[in-house]
Amino acid sequence: MMSHLNIDTLYLTFKIFQNNLKFLFSCLLVNRTWCKLAVPLLWKDPWKILSDTQEKTLLNVITSHFTEDELNKKLTFNYISFCKHLNFCEIKRMIVKYKIEKSVSDKIIKLFISEHAKYTHIYLPCEFNLQIHLIPGAKHCFSDLTYVKCNTSIKDTVLIGLVEMCKSIKELKLEFIINPSNNNYRVYKLIEVAKKISHVSFLSYNYYNDESLCKILEKSLIKHAITMESIEIVKQPVTEFLSSLVNLKKLELIDFYNRSSWKILENLTLPSLQILKAAQLPITALIPLIERTRGSLIEINIDDSRHNKVNNKRVLQAIYKNCPNLKYLKILLKNSNFVELNKLLINCKRLEGLYILENSQGDNEFFDWEILFETLTKSSPSNLFKFKFQFIRAPSLKSLRYFFKGWYNRLPMLLQTNQVPPDWGYIDMAPDWSKYYNLVNRYGDKIVKKYDYSWDIVNFEDFEWIEKKKSKI
Repeated sequence: MMSHLNIDTLYLTFKIFQNNLKFLFSCLLVNRTWCKLAVPLLWKDPWKILSDTQEKTLLNVITSHFTEDELNKKLTFNYISFCKHLNFCEIKRMIVKYKIEKSVSDKIIKLFISEHAKYTHIYLPCEFNLQIHLIPGAKHCFSDLTYVKCNTSIKDTVLIGLVEMCKSIKELKLEFIINPSNNNYRVYKLIEVAKKISHVSFLSYNYYNDESLCKILEKSLIKHAITMESIEIVKQPVTEFLSSLVNLKKLELIDFYNRSSWKILENLTLPSLQILKAAQLPITALIPLIERTRGSLIEINIDDSRHNKVNNKRVLQAIYKNCPNLKYLKILLKNSNFVELNKLLINCKRLEGLYILENSQGDNEFFDWEILFETLTKSSPSNLFKFKFQFIRAPSLKSLRYFFKGWYNRLPMLLQTNQVPPDWGYIDMAPDWSKYYNLVNRYGDKIVKKYDYSWDIVNFEDFEWIEKKKSKI
């Protein structure tokens, strides 16, 4: 019999790989001990991306809990008792997709809300009418709730119960609906009743901005100014509430419609900020924010922010003058600013990962890959070995060969390259990628430890070179 010490060690190992679905599935058939350790982790969030076949299997397992007679044999596990993520968005989608009758769908809901279950995360879809707080066992189910995802049209009958259950939440993801006339302004109570919120996302994918609701929500967050660590917003704030979040560590900003000046950032000081992620924002609004971070930033991710050579120089200067502890950087680079990149590499000695965006269209010149690679080989800090290059026109094999030759006696690099179409919609200079792979193989893993190219790179997070995003298995 395996000792408790060995089981504990094995459990810790499984926890490390709990997001690796392929690994967990492979453990099911090893032996009973491994199976008993893998099943609770697989069922912690059973709504992760699955193939259609596995989705149907999941539904069959759920319905098999109705009665033992229907199954004709006892289940090996009470699978639902392991579930920590109650995702009504996925449950609703599956009910519609498989045309499940109401009597059966009601049984499914009762299975998930009982005294045998306890959830940390709950996800509510649009037009959700179920008063889950009235179902027997609900108080026990949601007593440890830490995460809520819902939308601004949530009905009062649902909101009343949710407010009762949300006092312990730490993370709120709120989606603004397309039709603002259906917004429920009392949704702010989810923030008001919470004792300690640390992560908030305000998501909106429509052009119109309900400023009145935004103002209410933003002001309600000031109560949590001390505990707030992370915020994600996709519209320019209506108030200056961000200045109250003195302990904020992560700021994620997106402007889908590129219609705001974001001047509100120009006088903003966030002394504890470690991660800045911005997309489609004017670079002139981000530069002053970077300048006032006082060395706290370890990750800067600036995407889809087109700007001229002058402002490109300014943002590079802001980074190397104010971010000595930077570890990861994603940024657009212009041809005229290799000198500034060189200074950045010298000053940011802790840099580990660099993601360069090349967008030379409109500059009336080709991007000079040879100068870039020369700069990297001569000035890269010793910790820097992770590279991503996104471009319209690919670097030549000659320039890459120069890069690899200059990388001897350094940490073997993790390299990803991605060619994207220009504004005119097609790639007119697509290279033969097999030649790039042959070149990488010629230098071996002492120079390039791992190489991914073209569309495959989109399967990775921006600052991830090893583990791909969760995908269908």
